[in-house]
Amino acid sequence: MNDTELTELAARIVAEAGRRGATAAECVIRHGRELSVTVRLGETESIKQAEGKALGLRVFRGQQAGVTHSSDLAWPAVSAMLDAALTIAGTASPDPAAGLPRAEELGQLAGDLDLYDPAAAAVTTEQALEWARRGEQAALATDPRLTNSDGGSCDAGESTKILVNSLGFQGCVRRSSCSLSVVPIASHEGAMQRDYWYSVARGPEGLEAPEAIGRKAAQRTLRRLGARKVATQRVPVVFDPQAARSLLGHILEAVSGESVYREASFLAGKLGQQVAASGLTLVDDGTLRGRLGSSPFDGEGLPTRRTTVMDGGRLESYLLNCYSARKLSLASTGNASRGLAAAPGVGCHNFTLLPGAITPEEIIAGVPSGLYVTEFIGFGVNAVTGDYSRGATGLWIENGRLAYPVEEITVAGNLKDMLRQVTAIGNDLEIRGAVNAPTLLIEGLTIAGS
Repeated sequence: MNDTELTELAARIVAEAGRRGATAAECVIRHGRELSVTVRLGETESIKQAEGKALGLRVFRGQQAGVTHSSDLAWPAVSAMLDAALTIAGTASPDPAAGLPRAEELGQLAGDLDLYDPAAAAVTTEQALEWARRGEQAALATDPRLTNSDGGSCDAGESTKILVNSLGFQGCVRRSSCSLSVVPIASHEGAMQRDYWYSVARGPEGLEAPEAIGRKAAQRTLRRLGARKVATQRVPVVFDPQAARSLLGHILEAVSGESVYREASFLAGKLGQQVAASGLTLVDDGTLRGRLGSSPFDGEGLPTRRTTVMDGGRLESYLLNCYSARKLSLASTGNASRGLAAAPGVGCHNFTLLPGAITPEEIIAGVPSGLYVTEFIGFGVNAVTGDYSRGATGLWIENGRLAYPVEEITVAGNLKDMLRQVTAIGNDLEIRGAVNAPTLLIEGLTIAGS
């Protein structure tokens, strides 16, 4: 079935739900295909190809909702799923916040957001294997201490999402993606280290060259050799863009309307207040051309938009779908995230910490003694209280220079304080997904080591 036929199927399902007693209904259909390959030490380790279609249905009987999903799009299976959804709705507890968006809220962005590159779907197994091998070979050829590998991987695919509801909304968005990664392993004097690098884009032309990815992965791995512990102390901590993305993920959880209405966020009740350093501005923008988090509409059929979450450290907005917006007596920000097996949740589009004017080198040069974090390990963040404690690896800073690698340490603090202690933001914003950040400096975190 093509996209037009699948849209017609979704519309038929929604109409049939109404005929069977639903007061409102919404149908999502997703289909796509993906190629994934991995090589290790030049040999093919895995080849995976997948293709499939599935649909999700949400129906309402007044304020009662039922959700079902199926990978069988034949009408007998769909009909049984409809009945199941209506039965679930009939037994569910009424929820005043449940329901579709208001009709006047619905819509989608006009024009092409450049989310689909047909070259991604045309990538062959042979091409993917070649790129993965080239990346791994380039990494291993960098230095004789690079003696092993966790592999080179290449993924390519396309997907389509169709959303139809009983208020007349019909939307279809087609996306593609490609990625390439390399994970070399280095050994020296009995110690071993690993690190990685990767590139992701809408199509193969947007990827970094395999050799460049391999060499960067090699450099990141080699700089970890000779890692040591450091004494427990309180020092400035510089987050590289990858580590800063991880930190931003915790902030994203805290500004999610789902966390806020449940009072499971340290930022609940803080709208309009200064919660971070004055140089910190966070935005979420689903309208950016070609970005991996962009879309013409969200998971409920509202047009995406640019939302300023923090402006100069002031909390301006949470990220909301219709349900969380109703719970908080606010308006949706177009951040509904819709899977197939559950009601819409809250997600981000392109959640970004805007860059500053200072280079990463200048930030490091201003630190007499501290930590440059390149990777966080494990989980140790309480979104309710803001308590933060995570394992980390990186490089120690002495006299404004990267001196030696460190490992087996823990970075601890509280997100409420950490946001206010951001004293420098780099100009090196990296776009490598839906959550992106530049280098940043936080003063006064506790490093627990030996």
